Order: sequence, then C-alpha cells, then structure tokens
Amino acid sequence: MGTITNPANNQPTFLMCPPKLYDVNYVINPWMEGNVHRSSREQAAMQWEHLYCALSAIAHIHLVEPQPGSPDMVFTANAGLVHDGIVALSSFHHPERQGEEPHFRRWFHESGFAVCELPRATPFEGEGDALFEADGSRLWAGHGLRTRESSHRHLTDLWNIEVVSLRLVDPRFYHLDTCFCPLSNGDVMYYPAAFDADSQLRIETRYSPAKRIAVSEADALRFACNAVNAGRSIVLNRISPELRAQLESRGFCVIEVELTEFLKAGGAAKCLVLRLSEMDVTHVV
Repeated sequence: MGTITNPANNQPTFLMCPPKLYDVNYVINPWMEGNVHRSSREQAAMQWEHLYCALSAIAHIHLVEPQPGSPDMVFTANAGLVHDGIVALSSFHHPERQGEEPHFRRWFHESGFAVCELPRATPFEGEGDALFEADGSRLWAGHGLRTRESSHRHLTDLWNIEVVSLRLVDPRFYHLDTCFCPLSNGDVMYYPAAFDADSQLRIETRYSPAKRIAVSEADALRFACNAVNAGRSIVLNRISPELRAQLESRGFCVIEVELTEFLKAGGAAKCLVLRLSEMDVTHVV
C-alpha cells in the first residue's frame, strides 16, 4: 500500500479502530477512576458507529484492527503524529498502553508511512499531545502529564517546524487534545484553566481575542475541545447550546454525537480519530 494522502475530493483521511475489545481495564487518568469494567461494550459500539458514520460523510476512514490486551487502541489519536508522510510513533508513558506500539508500528509500515521512533526516555503520546495549526505553520505540543517536554525537540528536528510548548496542569485534561482544538478557519477552541499562566500567554499571543473561543468548565468536562474538525464541519460530543451557537455563528456545521461510554475512559471524538492527511484549511465566514 502506498502512502495515504487526501482523496481526489480533497476530503481528509482519518484512522479509527473499532471498539470490539474496548473496556476500562485499569486507571491511568482521573476519568477511569470508578469506571473499571463499568463500560457497556454494546453501547460503546453503537456510539462509535454513530461517530464513524458522521465522519464517513465528510472524510475518508481507514481502520486498524484492535488487538487483545490493548483495550485503549480504540483511541487512535494516541498512536502517533502524522505529517508529510511521516509518523512520529508514540512512546507511551504508562506501561498499560505500551503494548499498542508494535501494532500501530506495523500498520504504519504496511501503509507506506516513514516511521520515526522517539526514545522511551522522552514519553510522547502522539496527536493526543500535539496538534498542527490548520495551515501547518506551527505545532502546538502539550507536556507535563503524559508527554515529556524534551520530546518536543525531536518534533522540531523531524519537521523543521515551530513547536509551541504548552504545560498542562489539570489531571482531568491530561492530553492537549482534551482542552485545545485549532480550527480550520484559524480560530482556536480551548479551556484556559487547563494550562499554566505562561502557556495561556503563549496562546493569547498567537491568537487575537476574536480568534479565541474559551469554553466553560462545563463544556470542557463534556470534552467539547476534543473535537474533529474537517473543513466547515465540527464533530464532537454533546455540548451546551451556547457553545454550539458560538461555533455556528463562525460558520461551522456542528455535529453532536453521544460518546458517554468513551468518557468513562477519558476520551471523546478526537481521541477516537487520528488524522492521516494534512488539515483542510477553510475560510469560514
């Protein structure tokens, strides 16, 4: 198989993993506490299917098969970070997820990607903690909870790109993609309290007030920032009418999908999706 690129219709390309083996088997983030073996696989399968159908209408989807012993493989955003046909493969912080690495490594090799391995000494958790600006001009990278800041220099060297480091300080928002979402029109949706003061300043320096959507704690806890943005479409878990109206006022089509079973493990729409192609920049008015 050759390297995956945008299809002819310019739809983005994503990687997903069916939740056939999904369960909350351990506790590696606050969301999992009290939810071990309390998720419904049947309900999770139905919710995932709704997400898959919503995304299939606006994107091309590739699937990777889940593997025994890796119940969190469904959260493909953590597999690595893809750009220009290269994947920076994740080096997971928690041993519970390190077993996923060879399965994703094999899938990327067989799919034609150049695979870059990051050292175990510098944990890095893929697109969960690293998100490109819509136009690819810079990379926002989280650290402090699951990804080591020292891993960011490897990303800088790999793509010769500006990497803006953001320190995460709230364990509930343990990955960058749970509290920060660059949008295709150049805006950003984020939860300020998830970051330390210096990181908030970095965000405010690079996005003018008109370009920033600061979500409430209630919407942040619904994983509103854990959204999949493809062109004018934003697919995400249930959010408040106020935030929905704000996004629609900026020209976005908001598609809400119930993802409560995955919230039990600390994930929602974006966690379940890894972008394989470059972001489709759109001028939303």
